[in-house]
Amino acid sequence: MNSLKYRDISMMEEAGGCLLCHHAPCAAACPYGLEPDRFIRSIRFENAEGAAQHLPDILPCLACEDKPCVKACIKEKLGRPVPVDELMLALSNEEKLRPENVDLSIEFCGVRCENPFLLSSSVVASNYEMVAQAFEMGWAGAAFKTIGTFVANEVSPRFDALRKEALPFVGFKNIEQISEHPLEENVAFLKQLKRDYPSKVIIASIMGQNEEEWTYLARRMEEADADIIECNFSCPHMAANGLGSDVGQNPELVAAYTRAVRRGTGLPVLAKMTPNIGNMELPAMAAIEAGATGIAAINTIKSVMNVNLATFSSGPDVDGRTSVGGYSGKAVKPIALRFIQAMKSCEPLKGIPISGMGGIETWRDAAEFLALGCGTIQVTTAVMQYGYRIIDDMIDGMKHYLGTFGYKRVGEIVGKALPVIIPADDLNRESICYPRFDRDKCVGCGRCYISCRDGGHQALRQDARTGKPIMDGNKCVGCHLCVTVCPAGAVTQGKRVPKRDIVNIEQGL
Repeated sequence: MNSLKYRDISMMEEAGGCLLCHHAPCAAACPYGLEPDRFIRSIRFENAEGAAQHLPDILPCLACEDKPCVKACIKEKLGRPVPVDELMLALSNEEKLRPENVDLSIEFCGVRCENPFLLSSSVVASNYEMVAQAFEMGWAGAAFKTIGTFVANEVSPRFDALRKEALPFVGFKNIEQISEHPLEENVAFLKQLKRDYPSKVIIASIMGQNEEEWTYLARRMEEADADIIECNFSCPHMAANGLGSDVGQNPELVAAYTRAVRRGTGLPVLAKMTPNIGNMELPAMAAIEAGATGIAAINTIKSVMNVNLATFSSGPDVDGRTSVGGYSGKAVKPIALRFIQAMKSCEPLKGIPISGMGGIETWRDAAEFLALGCGTIQVTTAVMQYGYRIIDDMIDGMKHYLGTFGYKRVGEIVGKALPVIIPADDLNRESICYPRFDRDKCVGCGRCYISCRDGGHQALRQDARTGKPIMDGNKCVGCHLCVTVCPAGAVTQGKRVPKRDIVNIEQGL
């Protein structure tokens, strides 16, 4: 690792290169049984502080000269091995706190959840064995893959990813449809899951083709011992009339089908919303007025991805053709949060339970959804990429965060971010928050200068000798583009100055 100044950046970069192996060779090679792969995964999933609490007081890596973990790393086949020993030593420098125990349980739609982390309705929750494995690993519940009266005839392939630089993918497209299992088989899965895991939350996602089917499916899900029913009004690639996002864009259809579901069950009902609409509040209100208990949001976003410039087909390529499909993954999180905030700011929906989803990979992502008013969160794409095991750091990271800030229960942060999101016209426009440049951290790369020159307000120049930036306070508008692009963490938020007091400010390094 580099010096302490860049420890966090270096840790994330090196951990980001880890292949996150199953049965990791580095763990098998460790003579001290430390499971370094588990700790590296925690760094990757923003839980370094939490993971540090589980390290032994005296780290045996300090006395390990042979470094068998590094020698065993198969990343070397792709270039160079992950510096496992250095990552462990860097992690040991994290402050060891012992926050008090935190209660992660939460009540959602009248149903107790042992924690707020659920699988969302998709391939990750599509049969008994998969969901049972997830429950064993710590997930509180699962929205089972959408059940209908028909069996989907799927295409191949049906997944593709949007990549950026060294990232495996930042966005994900799928054109998969509803469950490939017959209705009776799905009902049997649900019954067995509830019998074997009575404390876990079973959400039965359904999709009907007309009102009679919605009523029938709701009745069958209650008979299957589901805890909650989720109405899939939002799948972006179910193209038949009366299915998928075509329903979710039509408040009248949403209301009609919600009433049909309510006729078939007394269980809590969630209406799953499509983001392929400008104003999600309208179908959400229609669902609540028609008898829904809560909302699930967001489903995937209609997308076209990865046009092949040799063949002009796009992904996923199905025999030279494709279709519009659902976009998910980390990149959609800000869009999902915006829809959640809009619904929670809408007077008729303020007190309505929301199960949030869209781009959640870490405990921090989940906490953002909770802070914007969600009672539970749902995950698919991150599980497809990394496996059910991400629940370890979701639970541990959330507990560590809550305990560190003095919260006793996870419910205490629900909605806490809503009051500070205000209309743009009400923001403070009478002052400028200047960036602060850290002389010691700056490496003189010039990234801030280039971005300010070509995409900002030409408020920076580069010192000819050191390469470090010098700011012209008369040109700087405090946009913080330099803060976002600095690779060394050397530019941070600085002092806020009333515009009337700004006279010939110059700050240099």
